[in-house]
Amino acid sequence: MKSNNLTFILQALTAALFFGASAPIAKLLLGDNIAPIYLAAFLYLGSGTGTFLFRLTQRMQSKNAEADIKSPDIKWLAGAIISGGILAPIILMISLQNTPASTASLLLNFEGVGTTVIAMLFFKEAISRRAWTAIIIITLASIFLSTNFNEGFGISLGALGIILACVLWGVDNNFTRNISGKDPLAIVAWKGLVAGAFSFLLAFFLGNQMPSLKIILGTLVLGFVSYGLSTMLFIRSMRGLGAARTSALYGTAPLAGVLLSIVIFSELPSFFFIIAAILMIGGALLLINENHEHTHFHTALIHEHSHSHDDSAHGHDDSKGVHSHEHEHPAEEHDHNHMPDIHHRHGHEEKSE
Repeated sequence: MKSNNLTFILQALTAALFFGASAPIAKLLLGDNIAPIYLAAFLYLGSGTGTFLFRLTQRMQSKNAEADIKSPDIKWLAGAIISGGILAPIILMISLQNTPASTASLLLNFEGVGTTVIAMLFFKEAISRRAWTAIIIITLASIFLSTNFNEGFGISLGALGIILACVLWGVDNNFTRNISGKDPLAIVAWKGLVAGAFSFLLAFFLGNQMPSLKIILGTLVLGFVSYGLSTMLFIRSMRGLGAARTSALYGTAPLAGVLLSIVIFSELPSFFFIIAAILMIGGALLLINENHEHTHFHTALIHEHSHSHDDSAHGHDDSKGVHSHEHEHPAEEHDHNHMPDIHHRHGHEEKSE
């Protein structure tokens, strides 16, 4: 595997670590002192506000080399915000009221599978047998970690609602993949601010009690790290790995959460934790060692994204360092190891190993 693919894999795993840490830290920091909708609102607002300020600082220092969001990108960004930031959380909150906790935990793991199926069927992303195996293994591992098998199970309208929420998050992931070459800070800022504002207004009009200033500030900081930085790394990873593989690696988030709970609350690891850890490590290794190579054809492409090069291949001489500009890739046919990155989202017969 090329070293840059390993970078994308580490970004996805780090994103999972940041997100997985949110549950035990929220439990430690917040307890029962904040209503669920306000919790979601301030987590999203922390994500959006923090990344917006960070991006503003970069702009002021002229250090941002990322491509700006432009008119053709707005439909994908808006679709991601509506599906994953607004509709999915609302449907989930409604569905959880009439669904056993064990069933809910089990079904929430459907997001990775949903992302993969949507990526394959609607966006023609190439998914090898090895990648499918890794996705299934990691999903099974997250089920072992998140499900209490001693509680009752049941399929109901609530359960179907949870599946629908996961499908909507899968739509969000795939829409975001289509603009993953653009500035991830801008994408995260827009997602967080719009979704957070909507959740805040919803909680306010429902009459939920406003939390204390201390709780609000703690939630904002937690949102910036566990949602903002996590989503930014997730988007960067999708540039090189595509939606399916990134979502599979992101599925290791429960492992990080359980590990942190063991450290913070001195909880002993369960038998299911040990099994899940082995499965997740195995699934990640399958993706790390994936070899996807075949003869493929690139049509002529004009796009913009952050990149670096040492020659004038993009039509200019100021090519030192990382920068962004609109450039053209000529049509060509060649054979090399690659993933469904921003330059390899072509349809083809699968020849992966």
